[in-house]
Amino acid sequence: MRTYLGVDGGGSKTSFLLIDETGKVLASHTEGPAYYLEIGLEELRAMLGRGIRTTLARARISPANLTFAFLGLPAYGEDSRLVPVLNAIASPELPSERHRCGNDMVCGWAGALAGEDGINVVAGTGSIAYGEYHGRTARAGGWGELFGDEGSAYWIAREGLTLFSRMSDGRAPRGALYEIVRAHFALQTDLDLCAAVYGQSVAQRSQFSQLCRLVTQAANAGDAQAGTLFERAAIELAAIINAVRQQLRVPETEALMLSNSGGLFQLGEQLRAPLRSALSAAGVPYQFIDPRLSPVSGAALQAARLGGFPLGAEALTSLARQTK
Repeated sequence: MRTYLGVDGGGSKTSFLLIDETGKVLASHTEGPAYYLEIGLEELRAMLGRGIRTTLARARISPANLTFAFLGLPAYGEDSRLVPVLNAIASPELPSERHRCGNDMVCGWAGALAGEDGINVVAGTGSIAYGEYHGRTARAGGWGELFGDEGSAYWIAREGLTLFSRMSDGRAPRGALYEIVRAHFALQTDLDLCAAVYGQSVAQRSQFSQLCRLVTQAANAGDAQAGTLFERAAIELAAIINAVRQQLRVPETEALMLSNSGGLFQLGEQLRAPLRSALSAAGVPYQFIDPRLSPVSGAALQAARLGGFPLGAEALTSLARQTK
Protein backbone atom coordinates (compact mmCIF):
# COMPACT_ATOMS: atom_id res chain seq x y z
CA MET A 1 0.00 0.00 0.00
CA ARG A 2 1.45 3.35 -1.04
CA THR A 3 1.65 6.00 1.69
CA TYR A 4 2.05 9.76 1.40
CA LEU A 5 3.10 12.38 3.93
CA GLY A 6 2.02 15.99 3.56
CA VAL A 7 3.53 18.82 5.60
CA ASP A 8 1.97 22.28 5.54
CA GLY A 9 4.31 24.76 7.20
CA GLY A 10 2.91 28.10 8.28
CA GLY A 11 3.75 31.25 10.15
CA SER A 12 1.84 30.11 13.22
CA LYS A 13 1.74 26.29 13.05
CA THR A 14 2.84 23.30 10.99
CA SER A 15 0.49 20.43 10.15
CA PHE A 16 1.48 16.86 9.28
CA LEU A 17 -0.84 14.38 7.55
CA LEU A 18 -0.12 10.79 6.54
CA ILE A 19 -2.50 9.06 4.12
CA ASP A 20 -2.55 5.97 1.94
CA GLU A 21 -3.43 5.62 -1.75
CA THR A 22 -7.13 5.13 -0.95
CA GLY A 23 -7.29 8.49 0.84
CA LYS A 24 -7.42 6.90 4.28
CA VAL A 25 -5.90 9.08 7.01
CA LEU A 26 -3.27 7.07 8.87
CA ALA A 27 -1.97 9.75 11.25
CA SER A 28 -1.81 13.49 11.83
CA HIS A 29 0.19 15.84 14.02
CA THR A 30 0.71 19.55 14.69
CA GLU A 31 3.88 21.45 15.57
CA GLY A 32 4.86 25.11 15.85
CA PRO A 33 5.74 27.68 13.16
CA ALA A 34 7.92 26.86 10.15
CA TYR A 35 8.87 30.42 9.17
CA TYR A 36 12.65 30.06 9.21
CA LEU A 37 13.23 33.80 8.99
CA GLU A 38 11.63 34.02 12.42
CA ILE A 39 12.61 30.76 14.15
CA GLY A 40 15.92 30.01 12.39
CA LEU A 41 16.99 27.09 10.21
CA GLU A 42 18.11 24.85 13.06
CA GLU A 43 14.80 25.18 14.87
CA LEU A 44 13.02 24.46 11.57
CA ARG A 45 15.12 21.33 11.12
CA ALA A 46 14.42 20.16 14.67
CA MET A 47 10.68 20.87 14.42
CA LEU A 48 10.31 19.05 11.10
CA GLY A 49 12.27 16.06 12.35
CA ARG A 50 10.16 15.86 15.48
CA GLY A 51 6.92 16.15 13.51
CA ILE A 52 7.90 13.58 10.89
CA ARG A 53 9.02 11.03 13.49
CA THR A 54 5.88 11.52 15.57
CA THR A 55 3.51 11.23 12.60
CA LEU A 56 5.13 8.12 11.17
CA ALA A 57 5.38 6.50 14.60
CA ARG A 58 1.66 6.96 15.19
CA ALA A 59 0.97 4.92 12.06
CA ARG A 60 3.82 2.48 12.79
CA ILE A 61 5.44 3.25 9.45
CA SER A 62 9.18 3.61 8.99
CA PRO A 63 10.66 6.31 6.75
CA ALA A 64 11.97 3.55 4.50
CA ASN A 65 8.40 2.39 3.83
CA LEU A 66 7.01 5.86 3.07
CA THR A 67 6.24 6.19 -0.65
CA PHE A 68 6.64 9.96 -0.99
CA ALA A 69 6.40 13.21 0.98
CA PHE A 70 5.88 16.87 0.15
CA LEU A 71 6.86 19.66 2.54
CA GLY A 72 5.39 23.11 1.94
CA LEU A 73 7.56 25.71 3.68
CA PRO A 74 6.96 29.45 4.03
CA ALA A 75 9.53 31.60 2.19
CA TYR A 76 10.81 28.60 0.19
CA GLY A 77 12.30 29.79 -3.11
CA GLU A 78 12.68 33.37 -1.90
CA ASP A 79 16.45 33.05 -1.33
CA SER A 80 18.10 30.99 -4.07
CA ARG A 81 21.17 30.40 -1.88
CA LEU A 82 19.05 28.58 0.68
CA VAL A 83 17.10 26.32 -1.68
CA PRO A 84 19.66 23.47 -1.36
CA VAL A 85 19.61 23.87 2.42
CA LEU A 86 15.82 23.71 2.59
CA ASN A 87 15.74 20.77 0.18
CA ALA A 88 17.82 18.85 2.72
CA ILE A 89 16.08 20.20 5.83
CA ALA A 90 14.07 16.99 6.35
CA SER A 91 17.14 14.76 6.27
CA PRO A 92 17.92 12.26 7.67
CA GLU A 93 14.28 11.52 8.56
CA LEU A 94 13.19 11.39 4.91
CA PRO A 95 15.26 9.89 2.06
CA SER A 96 16.18 12.62 -0.43
CA GLU A 97 14.89 10.63 -3.42
CA ARG A 98 11.41 10.26 -1.95
CA HIS A 99 10.48 13.75 -0.85
CA ARG A 100 10.31 17.26 -2.24
CA CYS A 101 10.11 20.69 -0.69
CA GLY A 102 8.29 23.70 -2.09
CA ASN A 103 6.57 26.89 -1.04
CA ASP A 104 3.59 26.40 1.29
CA MET A 105 1.41 28.25 -1.24
CA VAL A 106 1.33 24.99 -3.22
CA CYS A 107 -0.34 23.23 -0.27
CA GLY A 108 -3.17 25.75 -0.24
CA TRP A 109 -3.68 25.49 -4.01
CA ALA A 110 -3.53 21.69 -4.15
CA GLY A 111 -5.98 21.35 -1.27
CA ALA A 112 -8.45 24.04 -2.27
CA LEU A 113 -8.67 22.95 -5.92
CA ALA A 114 -7.84 19.26 -5.41
CA GLY A 115 -5.03 19.69 -7.91
CA GLU A 116 -7.18 21.09 -10.75
CA ASP A 117 -6.41 24.15 -12.86
CA GLY A 118 -7.22 27.44 -11.14
CA ILE A 119 -5.97 29.94 -8.60
CA ASN A 120 -5.89 29.85 -4.84
CA VAL A 121 -5.36 33.02 -2.85
CA VAL A 122 -3.97 32.84 0.68
CA ALA A 123 -4.74 35.51 3.25
CA GLY A 124 -3.31 34.48 6.60
CA THR A 125 -0.25 35.79 8.40
CA GLY A 126 0.96 36.80 4.93
CA SER A 127 -0.73 36.92 1.53
CA ILE A 128 0.04 35.22 -1.76
CA ALA A 129 -1.73 33.71 -4.77
CA TYR A 130 -0.67 30.67 -6.76
CA GLY A 131 -2.21 29.02 -9.77
CA GLU A 132 -1.76 26.36 -12.42
CA TYR A 133 -3.26 26.32 -15.91
CA HIS A 134 -2.48 23.92 -18.77
CA GLY A 135 0.85 22.99 -17.20
CA ARG A 136 1.88 26.58 -16.48
CA THR A 137 2.45 27.83 -12.94
CA ALA A 138 2.52 31.33 -11.49
CA ARG A 139 2.56 33.20 -8.21
CA ALA A 140 2.10 36.81 -7.11
CA GLY A 141 2.38 38.52 -3.75
CA GLY A 142 4.20 36.95 -0.82
CA TRP A 143 6.91 39.60 -0.68
CA GLY A 144 6.96 39.76 3.11
CA GLU A 145 5.62 42.15 5.69
CA LEU A 146 8.08 45.01 5.17
CA PHE A 147 7.11 45.80 1.57
CA GLY A 148 4.39 43.33 0.65
CA ASP A 149 1.84 40.86 2.02
CA GLU A 150 -0.94 43.30 1.16
CA GLY A 151 -4.34 42.20 2.38
CA SER A 152 -2.89 39.79 4.96
CA ALA A 153 -3.58 39.61 8.68
CA TYR A 154 -0.23 41.33 9.31
CA TRP A 155 -1.13 44.10 6.85
CA ILE A 156 -4.56 44.65 8.41
CA ALA A 157 -3.02 44.65 11.90
CA ARG A 158 -0.44 47.25 10.84
CA GLU A 159 -3.02 49.41 9.10
CA GLY A 160 -5.29 49.05 12.13
CA LEU A 161 -2.63 50.35 14.50
CA THR A 162 -1.91 53.15 12.05
CA LEU A 163 -5.59 54.05 12.25
CA PHE A 164 -5.41 53.94 16.06
CA SER A 165 -2.50 56.41 16.00
CA ARG A 166 -4.51 58.74 13.78
CA MET A 167 -7.50 58.46 16.09
CA SER A 168 -5.31 59.22 19.09
CA ASP A 169 -3.77 62.29 17.45
CA GLY A 170 -7.09 63.62 16.23
CA ARG A 171 -6.18 63.01 12.58
CA ALA A 172 -9.18 60.67 12.29
CA PRO A 173 -12.49 60.48 14.20
CA ARG A 174 -12.36 58.07 17.12
CA GLY A 175 -14.31 54.90 16.45
CA ALA A 176 -14.69 51.59 18.28
CA LEU A 177 -11.15 50.60 17.35
CA TYR A 178 -9.71 53.27 19.64
CA GLU A 179 -11.10 51.85 22.88
CA ILE A 180 -10.62 48.25 21.73
CA VAL A 181 -6.88 48.79 21.27
CA ARG A 182 -6.58 50.68 24.56
CA ALA A 183 -8.34 47.88 26.42
CA HIS A 184 -6.38 45.09 24.72
CA PHE A 185 -3.01 46.54 25.69
CA ALA A 186 -4.24 48.05 29.00
CA LEU A 187 -2.70 51.36 27.97
CA GLN A 188 -2.20 54.03 30.61
CA THR A 189 -1.41 56.52 27.87
CA ASP A 190 -1.84 56.02 24.13
CA LEU A 191 1.90 56.33 23.52
CA ASP A 192 2.45 53.23 25.68
CA LEU A 193 1.42 51.33 22.55
CA CYS A 194 4.93 51.98 21.21
CA ALA A 195 6.51 50.05 24.07
CA ALA A 196 3.98 47.23 23.68
CA VAL A 197 4.57 46.82 19.95
CA TYR A 198 8.23 47.71 19.54
CA GLY A 199 9.14 45.70 22.63
CA GLN A 200 9.03 41.93 22.93
CA SER A 201 5.31 41.28 23.40
CA VAL A 202 4.28 41.34 19.71
CA ALA A 203 7.63 41.70 17.98
CA GLN A 204 7.38 38.49 15.99
CA ARG A 205 5.52 38.40 12.69
CA SER A 206 3.11 35.66 13.75
CA GLN A 207 2.29 37.42 17.03
CA PHE A 208 1.81 40.82 15.43
CA SER A 209 -0.59 39.42 12.83
CA GLN A 210 -2.92 38.27 15.61
CA LEU A 211 -3.74 41.94 16.24
CA CYS A 212 -5.90 41.73 13.12
CA ARG A 213 -8.56 40.42 15.51
CA LEU A 214 -8.83 43.88 17.07
CA VAL A 215 -9.66 45.39 13.68
CA THR A 216 -12.21 42.63 13.07
CA GLN A 217 -13.80 43.30 16.45
CA ALA A 218 -14.00 47.02 15.69
CA ALA A 219 -15.52 46.44 12.25
CA ASN A 220 -18.12 44.12 13.77
CA ALA A 221 -18.90 46.84 16.31
CA GLY A 222 -19.77 49.22 13.50
CA ASP A 223 -16.48 51.12 13.13
CA ALA A 224 -16.71 52.18 9.47
CA GLN A 225 -13.03 53.12 9.29
CA ALA A 226 -12.02 49.65 10.49
CA GLY A 227 -14.42 48.09 8.00
CA THR A 228 -12.81 50.07 5.19
CA LEU A 229 -9.53 48.28 5.90
CA PHE A 230 -11.13 44.99 4.80
CA GLU A 231 -12.34 46.68 1.60
CA ARG A 232 -8.81 47.90 0.92
CA ALA A 233 -7.46 44.41 1.68
CA ALA A 234 -9.89 42.92 -0.86
CA ILE A 235 -8.71 45.33 -3.55
CA GLU A 236 -5.09 44.34 -2.89
CA LEU A 237 -5.91 40.62 -2.98
CA ALA A 238 -7.87 41.04 -6.21
CA ALA A 239 -4.81 42.65 -7.81
CA ILE A 240 -2.66 39.70 -6.71
CA ILE A 241 -5.17 37.19 -8.13
CA ASN A 242 -5.44 38.99 -11.45
CA ALA A 243 -1.64 39.18 -11.71
CA VAL A 244 -1.46 35.38 -11.44
CA ARG A 245 -4.19 35.01 -14.04
CA GLN A 246 -2.30 37.26 -16.44
CA GLN A 247 0.93 35.29 -15.97
CA LEU A 248 -0.94 32.04 -16.63
CA ARG A 249 -2.29 33.47 -19.90
CA VAL A 250 -5.88 32.48 -19.18
CA PRO A 251 -8.35 33.60 -21.88
CA GLU A 252 -10.27 36.69 -20.79
CA THR A 253 -13.65 35.02 -21.23
CA GLU A 254 -12.87 31.87 -19.23
CA ALA A 255 -14.42 31.64 -15.75
CA LEU A 256 -11.34 30.28 -14.03
CA MET A 257 -11.81 28.41 -10.76
CA LEU A 258 -10.80 30.50 -7.74
CA SER A 259 -10.60 29.37 -4.15
CA ASN A 260 -9.00 30.58 -0.95
CA SER A 261 -7.23 29.55 2.21
CA GLY A 262 -5.87 31.28 5.30
CA GLY A 263 -7.30 32.57 8.54
CA LEU A 264 -8.79 35.80 7.18
CA PHE A 265 -11.25 33.90 5.03
CA GLN A 266 -12.55 32.16 8.13
CA LEU A 267 -14.13 35.49 9.09
CA GLY A 268 -16.96 34.75 6.66
CA GLU A 269 -18.18 37.59 4.48
CA GLN A 270 -15.95 40.19 6.15
CA LEU A 271 -13.39 39.66 3.38
CA ARG A 272 -15.18 37.43 0.86
CA ALA A 273 -17.90 39.91 -0.12
CA PRO A 274 -15.59 42.86 -0.89
CA LEU A 275 -13.20 40.49 -2.72
CA ARG A 276 -15.98 39.36 -5.04
CA SER A 277 -16.87 43.00 -5.69
CA ALA A 278 -13.26 43.94 -6.39
CA LEU A 279 -12.82 41.07 -8.86
CA SER A 280 -16.13 41.86 -10.56
CA ALA A 281 -15.01 45.45 -11.03
CA ALA A 282 -11.89 44.18 -12.84
CA GLY A 283 -14.15 42.66 -15.52
CA VAL A 284 -12.66 39.15 -15.72
CA PRO A 285 -14.80 36.12 -14.76
CA TYR A 286 -14.09 33.63 -11.99
CA GLN A 287 -15.87 30.56 -10.72
CA PHE A 288 -15.74 30.87 -6.94
CA ILE A 289 -15.48 27.57 -5.09
CA ASP A 290 -15.08 26.73 -1.42
CA PRO A 291 -11.85 24.91 -0.57
CA ARG A 292 -12.33 21.21 -1.26
CA LEU A 293 -9.59 20.10 1.11
CA SER A 294 -7.34 21.64 3.73
CA PRO A 295 -3.81 22.84 2.88
CA VAL A 296 -2.22 19.89 4.70
CA SER A 297 -4.43 17.51 2.69
CA GLY A 298 -3.22 19.39 -0.36
CA ALA A 299 0.35 18.69 0.70
CA ALA A 300 -0.46 14.97 0.86
CA LEU A 301 -2.10 15.17 -2.60
CA GLN A 302 1.01 16.86 -3.94
CA ALA A 303 3.13 14.08 -2.46
CA ALA A 304 1.05 11.50 -4.33
CA ARG A 305 1.25 13.56 -7.53
CA LEU A 306 5.03 13.95 -7.32
CA GLY A 307 5.35 10.30 -6.42
CA GLY A 308 3.79 9.40 -9.75
CA PHE A 309 0.41 8.12 -8.55
CA PRO A 310 -2.12 10.97 -8.13
CA LEU A 311 -5.14 10.13 -5.99
CA GLY A 312 -8.31 9.23 -7.89
CA ALA A 313 -11.81 10.60 -7.38
CA GLU A 314 -12.85 7.98 -4.82
CA ALA A 315 -9.72 8.57 -2.74
CA LEU A 316 -10.31 12.34 -2.84
CA THR A 317 -13.88 11.87 -1.64
CA SER A 318 -12.70 9.61 1.18
CA LEU A 319 -10.02 12.06 2.24
CA ALA A 320 -12.47 14.97 2.22
CA ARG A 321 -14.91 13.03 4.37
CA GLN A 322 -12.25 12.29 6.99
CA THR A 323 -10.69 15.74 7.18
CA LYS A 324 -13.71 18.04 7.32
